[in-house]
Amino acid sequence: MSSLSYFGKKLQHLCSTIFLYLACLCRSTCFLISCLHKSILLRVNKIFVQIFYFIFISLFGFCILRILKPRSVDFTPRNLDLFFISVSSVTVSSMSTVEMEVFSNSQLILITFLMFIGGEIFTSMVGLHLIRSKFKPWRKDSKIESVISSTTTSPRNSDFNDDIVLDIVVIPDSPKPKSENDEFQDDFGSSDKQTLKYQSIKFLGFVTLVYLLVINIIGVSSVLVYLACVSSARDVLRNKGLKTFTFAIFTVVSTLASCGFVPTNENMMVFSKNSGLLLILIPQVLFGNTLYPACLRLCIKFLGKFSKKREAKYLLKHSREIRHLHLFPSQHSRLLVVTVFGFILIQLIMFCSLEWKSSSLIGLNSYQKIVGSLFQVVNARHTGETIVDISTVAPAILVVFIVMMYLPPYTSFIPVKGAEETPEETVGEKQGRGKVAENLILSQLSYIIFFIVLICITERKRTKDDPFNFNVLNITLEVVSAYGNVGFTTGYSCDRMINRDTTCKNKTYGFVGKWSDEGKLILIIVMFFGRLKKFNMQGGKAWKLL
Repeated sequence: MSSLSYFGKKLQHLCSTIFLYLACLCRSTCFLISCLHKSILLRVNKIFVQIFYFIFISLFGFCILRILKPRSVDFTPRNLDLFFISVSSVTVSSMSTVEMEVFSNSQLILITFLMFIGGEIFTSMVGLHLIRSKFKPWRKDSKIESVISSTTTSPRNSDFNDDIVLDIVVIPDSPKPKSENDEFQDDFGSSDKQTLKYQSIKFLGFVTLVYLLVINIIGVSSVLVYLACVSSARDVLRNKGLKTFTFAIFTVVSTLASCGFVPTNENMMVFSKNSGLLLILIPQVLFGNTLYPACLRLCIKFLGKFSKKREAKYLLKHSREIRHLHLFPSQHSRLLVVTVFGFILIQLIMFCSLEWKSSSLIGLNSYQKIVGSLFQVVNARHTGETIVDISTVAPAILVVFIVMMYLPPYTSFIPVKGAEETPEETVGEKQGRGKVAENLILSQLSYIIFFIVLICITERKRTKDDPFNFNVLNITLEVVSAYGNVGFTTGYSCDRMINRDTTCKNKTYGFVGKWSDEGKLILIIVMFFGRLKKFNMQGGKAWKLL
């Protein structure tokens, strides 16, 4: 009996020692990670953080996709195609070089995960977590204080990229009158300004997380209920061998992340008559992209009324103080909403007037045509899901789609009030023009033209042999779609070949699937470039067109 008690004490002592060792190891690891995190925030240009993030996740997704087995044993995608799909998922571009139905259920789940962590809302939430430490009120780091003070006092002279972590963007503030600063002092007090800013960023990250989860849960639940009630939509999945739950999660996550992937070969064309499903997905498209800033502000206001948090009041009143890309002032949010619905209305009128009696909407009644047209034009901005064959759409509509895909998601009409240039702005611009790197940066349109020329060079043989498929308009739409991370594509049709090839088989993947390996690699670069285009919003200012 005594030996058992002695053995028990020894075992208890050993367990406590192991527990203390593990606790000490965890503390040391957390301390090292914290130090590394702080050093990265202070010393590394934040554009490289995002480049590393997207490349690492793309390589991770490629490796797992390669390990997992596809659905059919008769066809195994090439490594380049798997890497292309992984990059397309992480950059939420939905460009494809293989048919989606070749992927197994486990591979579809992995692609869903890649789209989720690559989406704009998720990366902005990660960015809030990373940037929060810069505003800790108990930190004594003089470097951080100098960075914050420099960006606050002289935004024109600060480096735009150095103050961005994932989606944290410095938005230059206009000079504020003294009355507004006095009002801030009266509302919150000067002593806890830094504490309040830190707590507000923490609260904003919480709101973003709740928003992301709630919208996804509501979307998945709605799709599952619709599939359970409508047999025609359920039969499509049964005939294609797709699981209902996988389809619901995959489609909703893809739509909210503005990716546009659908686990069917035909995208949403097989559901063109299921207007209820399209109406469920339309809000997901808007809430996850163009209307996200307005929805985020509305959520902060809603939660602030119930929780009575002063952080909500601070975020609503001083949104520019946070320097978050997706948090707009009240007036800017309203103008954004007006602009978004204005673009939708213009596209809807054009699409209905030119495509109402075309082959793309054949077999649909009037109600289905209206809902389908609305779904199509809403997706033209940045999601890329489609109910029609893009190659059959009128050229005028294709040009409009190209313009819409090129526009940044938060493009808004803001009336000019005729503000005069201040001396500080003039000095800032002169100093900015003196930087060689800034002068060499071109505009976004210049890079798109450059990539289009490269693709035309790599595919020059096919543009001669197969001009109806490999024409400049189709190549331009594919490049702009990849740069805008949209996913619209004209595809490839064997029927459009001048010299018919009996071995050619029509496939329902993207036009890029018929490109050479060099062209695919260039489009991979275009997708990465497009995902990081927010770092180049001010590019090309050194060039003056007179």
